[in-house]
Amino acid sequence: MLAALGAGAVEPVALQSVDIALENPIGGVLGGAVTAFLTTLVFGAVALAVRPEYVDRTAASFVDDLVGSFLYGLLGLVAVACATFLLVISLVGIPVAFFLVLVAYVLWAVGSAIAFLAIGDRLVDDQENRLVPLAVGAGINGALVLTGVGGLVALCIGAAGFGAVVRRWLE
Repeated sequence: MLAALGAGAVEPVALQSVDIALENPIGGVLGGAVTAFLTTLVFGAVALAVRPEYVDRTAASFVDDLVGSFLYGLLGLVAVACATFLLVISLVGIPVAFFLVLVAYVLWAVGSAIAFLAIGDRLVDDQENRLVPLAVGAGINGALVLTGVGGLVALCIGAAGFGAVVRRWLE
């Protein structure tokens, strides 16, 4: 090939530089922990203000059958994922899929808040002011997410809380 081009016809190759930027992972974990804390606190406070008897019954259901709640949560998440996938590939169902995901997120946040409230109730015996156990539960959620690996535990607790909400809705 060099003979066809000539001995001196080798063209220089331009090297391109690669710019690699590493972001601070602490900021992402800290932001996730603050978001988990505030989401649990806000959704829990709204649920307590709007339907305190529902929160109490769902928290009792969560505590009484933790494994069942977790299984309902997993099945609920799989059902939402499958339904969303089918709606999105139909193209016509994209708005319905968006609405389904939004409703599932709200139910997840409420269920997770109820689950962490139930955990806070076990640690703090203050039945007069329910916001104290809720704040303790929200702090636990934020601390679990802050540790990184504990985020998986927080996810499982959230799934069980979501399952308790789904179970109460199906019954």
